[in-house]
Amino acid sequence: MSAPPARQPSDAPWDLAFLRVGLLVTLPLTAVAVVLVGALLSWADGLSVLVGAAVVTSFFGVSGLVVTWAGRVHDSYTLPAALGTFLVKMLVLVAVLKALPEDGWVDRRVLGWTVVVGALLWSVVQARWVWTKPLYYVTPPAPPEPSPVSGHGSVDPPAEDPETPTTRG
Repeated sequence: MSAPPARQPSDAPWDLAFLRVGLLVTLPLTAVAVVLVGALLSWADGLSVLVGAAVVTSFFGVSGLVVTWAGRVHDSYTLPAALGTFLVKMLVLVAVLKALPEDGWVDRRVLGWTVVVGALLWSVVQARWVWTKPLYYVTPPAPPEPSPVSGHGSVDPPAEDPETPTTRG
C-alpha cells in the first residue's frame, strides 16, 4: 500500500491588489460620510462612521491576507480559510457590539449600518476587481527579448511580417 501523494503548493498568482483599490474607494467615501453624518446628526455619530469604516477595512484586509496565504499553501485550503475567517470575524464583531455601552460615545446603530454599507461597498469593489481582471486558461508566453543593440547605437529594425503583402513598387 502506498501513501497518498503529498499536496503540492499552488503556483497560482494570489494577488492582494484589490485591497489597495478598496482602500482608495473607502477613504474618500468615509471622509464624506463622516462630515455628512457629523453635520446632520452629531459628531459622535460621525466618529461611529469612522470606526465602522475602519472595522470593515480591517476585516477585508485580514480576510485577504488569510485567503491569500491559504491559496499559496494549496488551492483547496482557500474556502475553509475564508469561511473560518468569516466566522471568527463575525464572532468578534458581535462581541464588540455587545460590549459597547448602549449610550456610549459610539452609536451602535450608526456603527452597524456603517458596517453593512461598508461591507456592500467592499463586496462591489472586490467583485469588480475579479470581473475586470484578465484570467488566462494557460500561462501567456513571455514577452520577446529585446534585440541586441548594433554597434552604431541604433536598435535593429523589426523583422518583416510575413502576412503583410509587399507593395511591389
